[in-house]
Amino acid sequence: MSKAEVLMSLLPPLYENVLEMQLLTETEGEELEKLASGLEGVLDQFYPESATWALERYEQDLQIPTNPAKPEEQRRSVIISKMRGSGKVSGSMLKNVAQAYESGGIDVSVDSGEYHIIIRFIDTLGLPPNLDDLKAAVEDIKPAHMTVEYRLRYLTIAEVESMTLAEIEATWQDKFLGGGA
Repeated sequence: MSKAEVLMSLLPPLYENVLEMQLLTETEGEELEKLASGLEGVLDQFYPESATWALERYEQDLQIPTNPAKPEEQRRSVIISKMRGSGKVSGSMLKNVAQAYESGGIDVSVDSGEYHIIIRFIDTLGLPPNLDDLKAAVEDIKPAHMTVEYRLRYLTIAEVESMTLAEIEATWQDKFLGGGA
């Protein structure tokens, strides 16, 4: 039901046949549609997961360098990660931050005795597209005395042997170990 129809239904029935009221409710209905649409657009900006034009504001508030050339999804992941990365550093917190950058599975292990953090990509083959931003975020929140090792996943020999020639030809070279060099 359009906004014009809703407005007309709120009026007494005698106005249904009055041309001026029909035109008035139609015009007001269009304006109310625009208002509702604009309001939804503004509400989307309240959450970094759906923000578009407010991304720059989030970046300023979180002291993240703004790069409009980056895709919005990558900018969002940096913002979400920065929001998640406050407080005491733990393995689960690092995993939460890393997960903001990567849609696939990630395993984070912390060896506090060796001062070593290992971030292992489980599902993503080759270099993740936002790896540099992830490294910067982890570097920003981890204790300075700890080192970080990133373990990337590539196709194994067994996986390649089970692929058809067409599948191998369709697979980007950087998914094979040593293929991105």
